[in-house]
Amino acid sequence: MKLLLVAVEVACLVSGIFSFGSQTLSQLSFLENGVVSTRPSSTQPQPLMVDLTLIQEALSKGAVCLDGTLPGYHLDRGFGSGADSWLVHLEGGGWCDTIRNCVYRKHTRRGSSKFMENQIPFTGILSNKPEENPVIMKRSIDIWIPFFFQSAQLQFRGQKIWLAAMEELMSKGMQKANQALLSGCSAGGLASIIHCDEFRSLFPESSKVKCLSDAGFFLDAIDVSGGRTLRNLFGGVVQLQDVQKNLPKSCLNQLDPTSCFFPQNLIDHIETPLFLLNTAYDVWQVQASLAPPSADRLGSWNECKSNHANCSSSQIQFLQDFRNQMLSDITDFSRSSQTGLFINSCFAHCQSERQETWFADDSPLIEDKPIAVAVGDWYFDREVVKAIDCAYPCDNSCHNLVFNFK
Repeated sequence: MKLLLVAVEVACLVSGIFSFGSQTLSQLSFLENGVVSTRPSSTQPQPLMVDLTLIQEALSKGAVCLDGTLPGYHLDRGFGSGADSWLVHLEGGGWCDTIRNCVYRKHTRRGSSKFMENQIPFTGILSNKPEENPVIMKRSIDIWIPFFFQSAQLQFRGQKIWLAAMEELMSKGMQKANQALLSGCSAGGLASIIHCDEFRSLFPESSKVKCLSDAGFFLDAIDVSGGRTLRNLFGGVVQLQDVQKNLPKSCLNQLDPTSCFFPQNLIDHIETPLFLLNTAYDVWQVQASLAPPSADRLGSWNECKSNHANCSSSQIQFLQDFRNQMLSDITDFSRSSQTGLFINSCFAHCQSERQETWFADDSPLIEDKPIAVAVGDWYFDREVVKAIDCAYPCDNSCHNLVFNFK
């Protein structure tokens, strides 16, 4: 079945709830009858390019980017029965945790629609080509959650942008959806967890609504110096942007707000069916959380971070401990029949957006099943999907590419 594709890219980053970069929301059309027989070869046609649309009504709602510009989205409409199936995909982009960092972002595409691209390509989970995407998304919305900068004051408007985007999408047909999926990558993956139940509430009970978090399972892990780099970052985000008011009260009744910003403490509070797609050796977390320059002042991890083949045995063991923590943190989550898992042993990040990792002739596999097929089987209730890979280096389907996030 074909689906409309709506790509909304809201240009402002930093939100009152999360300060991730752009998000992509898409009306998706799913291929419900199983998997296509062949995956695309390494030689691919040009991807669909989708234009930017600004949300004109956002200003009156206070839903503006960091610099006061309008948020926007990319929308590619589907057709036929696909008009009733939507994917909302939230693109990543990290967070800013200090006023200085946030002010810097207003001069980038993560804080202003002035710097957003007029067109973006739809690949991977956003591709509208059946041979590239067994779970076909045809409409994608990229939303960049922003904050507004005025004089010496920062006003975080991420939640307002989310609401303005949802209202606009509902007015453009999403209210008629009988199938919907909220997905996101990296910071957008964390956002897809936080907003999952809120997204579900937009639709009638009769609609099939689920959520997918790609590379959004950030661990509250100890770094190589014995500190907690990511906890410090998240603490700054939570305090600066007053995130607490948008976190589940059921979590806040038990833990502090910073702890409730970590997915490991959120997932058991999400009632809507949720799928976790993550590598057990997420390269963003290796580079920015486990062994950032601030924790590795002598640079002893530099070679390992640039190429896992250069890691020493003790460094590999540190990474294996990280994997073990991840698997431990999802133990209770995995017991639910409505949840899904695809935890592979590649050195990668955001596997749903890249065609070569989402669905290609050499894409990563667990038990001979690529990511796109696993997600489709879970979404359409064809199978219970709890795919957990063996530990590195046993998986020979991984590209093991290290993407640089400097």
